[in-house]
Order: sequence, then structure tokens, then C-alpha cells
Amino acid sequence: MKSSFFVDVGLLRRNPLFCHVFVARSISLLSLGMLAVAIPFQVYQLGGDSVRVGLAMALEGGGMFVGLLWGGVLADRRDRRGLILLARSACGLGFVGLALNAALPAPTLWAVYVLAVWDGFFGALGVTALLAAMPHIVGREQLMQARALSMLSMRLATVLSPALGGLLIAAQGVTFNYLVAALGTGLTLLPLLRLPVMRPAQPDHSHPLRALYAGVCYLGQNRVVLGVVLVGTLVTLTTGIRVLFPALAEAHGGSAATLGLMYSAVPLGATLGALTSGWAEGLRRPGLVMQLCGLGAFACLAGLGLVEQLALVLPLLAGFGYLVSIAGLLQYALVQRHTPDHYLGRVNGLWNAQEALGDSVATVGIGLLAAPLGALGSMAALGLGALALGLLALVGLPALRAPEGPSDPDPLPEGAVEEPPALADAPGGP
Repeated sequence: MKSSFFVDVGLLRRNPLFCHVFVARSISLLSLGMLAVAIPFQVYQLGGDSVRVGLAMALEGGGMFVGLLWGGVLADRRDRRGLILLARSACGLGFVGLALNAALPAPTLWAVYVLAVWDGFFGALGVTALLAAMPHIVGREQLMQARALSMLSMRLATVLSPALGGLLIAAQGVTFNYLVAALGTGLTLLPLLRLPVMRPAQPDHSHPLRALYAGVCYLGQNRVVLGVVLVGTLVTLTTGIRVLFPALAEAHGGSAATLGLMYSAVPLGATLGALTSGWAEGLRRPGLVMQLCGLGAFACLAGLGLVEQLALVLPLLAGFGYLVSIAGLLQYALVQRHTPDHYLGRVNGLWNAQEALGDSVATVGIGLLAAPLGALGSMAALGLGALALGLLALVGLPALRAPEGPSDPDPLPEGAVEEPPALADAPGGP
């Protein structure tokens, strides 16, 4: 078991392949963060209202949802390295297309919509292929360390890249922003080219819909993975509480500064969770700890609906972010460890698709709940309801409470898995 309380950054030094992925992902997140500002800015300029901005975001989300499912099927039948490179290249071309459209004397809104779908689809395809490739890159025993380091880079990028994107737009315009994003995406190909070929051990060449159905069936049959997805869905639904922050801030004074602090508290807690996740390495009962973290997060939500002092609201939000972060890391590790190699693409695609869909449904549902109950009432109802469901899951999912250890069988079929390549033999290795 790891003795360090903090995440092990030494993985970047010990594993050059993961270091290449980490660098590429960090650059990619910075590029995508700038687009998160540029696309809404341009759509609002061209369309003149928030409805069209929402439509662009919805189209991008739809492309992402399809890309996660289709990418999962492809990742279980194709070389995952090739899929990652294809997806990154396609995204870069989409960003170039956005720049060319923005440089026209009369940019068209439909082109932004089409390219938003394009980039959402290929971005999701690349993410699914990368998730399926991670056990090959770092080994299953180091998956949680790798996830925590990736989460840290993601949090930093979400803070820095929107601000950088806004500055670029203010200084040079939206076209320059798109070009910088395209250049950054192109740069990610350089470290990714050093990855080895990573083919699934038992490629599934059946019809794509049949292959996806087989992934759904496997998910339903594996009690650990199914339990993780069910608990993860419940946690995901509660993350939609951000739609209540404006009303919650009004209930606690109503200032813009208060609202800003609320939006900052959750990611701050999540960042601290990733940074101090070393204690969660090698847990004997990771599924049980994951469930307890979820219950703690739900209790924080219930508390938010009951307290009146802002000095208590912010720590509760930070605590919620911390516990959700730890629960997410354990979910990721459990899904990866308990999924055979030839199902990794589909299971990761389904898992991430339900998260994306769950977040969208939650934001709408929680917003509707606030109409009759108010911000404080809906927060308390959501927290108490999730807590009750979480307790039922704790009792009803015994597979998640079972201990894991060295004696546990490898979830991959014997002789069916392509071993992670030795670093000395891999392209770019020492």
C-alpha cells in the first residue's frame, strides 16, 4: 500500500509513455478550454441570442455522446494508438475549419454548428480510445495514480485556458484563438507518435450495434462494474447542483462575489482530492470506500439546504468536490481493473456516455425541482434523496463491499491479453 498522502508524481519520471500522454493531454486541454470561450462568443456575435449558444453546446454534446459509443466499439477492434492519432488530427482540422470560417467576410453560423458536432464526435472518440489504452501504458496497478495526475492537469487547464482564450479574443480576435487551438492540437501529435501499437487482444468484428449490445450485456453481468456505474450515475446526477448556485447565492446575500466563491469551491475541493489521493492507493475495499465517499458527498448537499451561514456553505461545497473527486478516481480504477481488455473500449464508452447524459439530465431536472421547492429546499431534498438511494446501494450491492487483494484473479482472460510493452522496446522508450 502506498505510504504517501499525496499523489505520486514520480509516475511521470518512471514511465516515459505516460509522460508523453500527460504532456499531450495537458496541451489538448488548454486548446479545448480556449474553444470553450471562442465558440459561444462567436455564436452570440452571429446569432445575437443565448438560444443559439445553447444549440451549439447541445450539438457539440450530441456529437460527443455518439463519439463515446462509436469510439468504444472501434477501440475494441482497432489499434488504439491509431484511433488516438486519427481523433486528434480530425479535431485539429475542425479547429482550422472554424478559423477559416471566422476569417470570412461573412462567417456562417451553420458552419460553426457542423464543426461543433465534428469536434465533439472526434474528441470523444479519442478520449475513449485513450481510456482503453491506459492499462497498456501504465499497467492496471497504477491506473489510479495516472488518473489523479490527469485530473490535476485538467483542473489547472480549466482555470487557465478560458482566461487565456478570452485574452486572445480581446487582443487578436476569435480567428486567432481558433488558430492557436489548432496549433496546440497539432503539437499533441508529437508526443503521441511515440506510443506503441496497442491492439485489443480479442478484436470484436461483429456488427457495430451487436458489438455495442455485447458491451451492454457484459456491463450488466459484471456485478462490480455494474455497481460502479449505478453508484457513479447517482453521484453524477448530484453534480448538477451548480444550476442552483445563483439562487443559493441570493439566499445568502446575493452578491456576485458570493456566487463566484460558490463556483470556485467545488473545483477547489476536487483539485485537493486529486492532489491528496495517495492515501486511496491500494485500498483493501475500494468499492466500499467509493460508496462511503458518495454518501459523504450527499450528506454535504443535504447540509447545504439546512445551514444559513455562508461560512459553512463554502466548506460544504469544497467537501462535496473533494469527496466526488475521490469517488470518481476509485470508480475509474475499479472499472479499468474489472473489465477485460477486449471490452475496455465499449465499457469506457458506455460509462462516459452515461456521465455526459446524466449531467445534462441533472441540470434540467434540478432546475425544475427548484421551482416549487426553492434553492434551499431543493438542495436539501436532493441531498436527502441521494443519501437514501446511496444507503440502499450500500446494502444492495455486496460485490462493491468485497475486499480486493493480490489473490484476486486478473479480470482479463488468461492468455488473452496483450501485455503492456516493455519501455525499452517501445518507440521513444529509453
